[in-house]
Amino acid sequence: MKFIKSPVLKDELAPWRARLVLILLLGAMATLIGRSLYLQAFNNEFLISKGESRYERVLEVAATRGRIMDRNGDVMAISTPVKSVWAIPEDARLQPADARKLAQLLDMDVRDLTRKLAEDKGFVFVKRQTPPELAERVMAMKLPGIHLQNEYRRYYPAGEVPAHVLGFTGANDVGQEGIELAFNSELAGQAGSRRVIKDRRGNIVEDIENIKTPIEGKDVLLSLDAKIQYLAYASLKQSVTENRAKAGAVVVLDAKTGEILALSNLPTYNPNNRTNLAGGQLRNRVFTDTFEPGSTMKPFTAALALEKGKVRFDTPIQTAPGKLTIGPATISDAHAHGILTVAQIIQKSSNVGSAKMALAMTPDDMWQMFDALGFGTPLKLGFPGEAGGRLRPAKTWKPIEQATMSYGHGISVTLIQLAHAYMALARDGDLTPLMLTKASGPVTGGKTVFSAQTAREVRAMLEMAVLPGGTAPKAQIPGYRVAGKTGTAHKIEGGVYANKYVSSFVGFAPVSDPRLIVAVMIDEASAGKYYGGDVAAPVFAKVMAGALRTLGVAQDAPLRPIQLGDESQQVRESM
Repeated sequence: MKFIKSPVLKDELAPWRARLVLILLLGAMATLIGRSLYLQAFNNEFLISKGESRYERVLEVAATRGRIMDRNGDVMAISTPVKSVWAIPEDARLQPADARKLAQLLDMDVRDLTRKLAEDKGFVFVKRQTPPELAERVMAMKLPGIHLQNEYRRYYPAGEVPAHVLGFTGANDVGQEGIELAFNSELAGQAGSRRVIKDRRGNIVEDIENIKTPIEGKDVLLSLDAKIQYLAYASLKQSVTENRAKAGAVVVLDAKTGEILALSNLPTYNPNNRTNLAGGQLRNRVFTDTFEPGSTMKPFTAALALEKGKVRFDTPIQTAPGKLTIGPATISDAHAHGILTVAQIIQKSSNVGSAKMALAMTPDDMWQMFDALGFGTPLKLGFPGEAGGRLRPAKTWKPIEQATMSYGHGISVTLIQLAHAYMALARDGDLTPLMLTKASGPVTGGKTVFSAQTAREVRAMLEMAVLPGGTAPKAQIPGYRVAGKTGTAHKIEGGVYANKYVSSFVGFAPVSDPRLIVAVMIDEASAGKYYGGDVAAPVFAKVMAGALRTLGVAQDAPLRPIQLGDESQQVRESM
């Protein structure tokens, strides 16, 4: 059979099938034309958005973080411009030699660099917050897929000196500790944004518009005085080193306003270089560490007894034979004294005398006084981890516990709480709130804890404590009348008292018109001396003397040599 006579070729398609195919083709063409017309003439936002997504970007414009300054305007924290190196992994196909050179330039392990550039992402940070000159050297290599981004890095000119006050920021310039965290919302400001055109390598080729102007962060003016802060830090460091102590802390308050003028802790750290930091270095011990305050609580017991009319300044109290048994427990003095007046009980730091005054009052009276002074609850100044200490309800107190609390055992406080409480004695009985920022006007919001007469009488007792015959003659300052109280308390470890001590001193000056309050705590002095009068009082004297002169406070005593008295006659505080 010839090919042209094949029955398959001879059969013809039905006419309706050809027409159906034609109609379908025409319909598809009309649909495409209609869709094209719709997208390009009536609804072109879709195509525009798709096109823009390939070359337009909205970039965040960082707001400059506000500065932190001391009360005199000296800058303590400032943000400096830096560059961050970032990459588009898909484009960053580096030769091994280039990868090694880049890693060396950025002080990175080449394996870490290679791992970052192999990530399945459209954007990765290679190295953040590099100095501008280093970033320029990176860009000079002209590596594919490697780019720069403008950022800010926080710089702290004073380094470790005010570290625990200022805190620090993280990689994104967000506050992590201290003032940086407490005032983060004011310091941070609000980031802005802008629309740009980028090429496929991520390079900006044109700025289109500013979408939102950044709002710069506000400056924060602290109550801190940089000169007094350095003085406090240097004096504390010297004492911790000489006494081979585990740690230490000091705080300076303005008794007139409640402003914190200095706050220092050891161990400390450099916020500009936070590599290999341990938890102990970061702790702001003034706010976070609680301890039994020991004899520094005795002035409050005497003040309450005066307020309640139980005693007078010169009321005699028998402390012989230097011991007092309450139930199965016995309270002891470091030295037997016999009959002492109330003033002498504070001067010579008699546990027996303080306990007898306390037992003449009700537990509720004592608890209300401790609560009014701020013990048992945080001061809520904004520092992270601020502790409230331990003050149990009065109804749970046993007589022996009431007696021991009169001289600072069975109650725990922070150093900032203790310094704040002494303000009631320095300010004629009223307690004003503390401030981290510089006062801009008259101070309000205080509360009365003691009468002015009671505060003045206790001040006189505390002045006796630093004179010869008292527990802290080393706290004296030439040219100024000083008042204060030592404290030496065993540390509690595992629920029992260990042979380790927390030594403290809290005082104010000048006594004629108190201006400053200084509180010092030395933790575990191990060089042979551990009494508060030996290791904490000298720090107080150095800090107070320098601070009074820095502020130009007038002297209220003649300039004469300090009288320490006969070493054999110096009184050690009872623990």
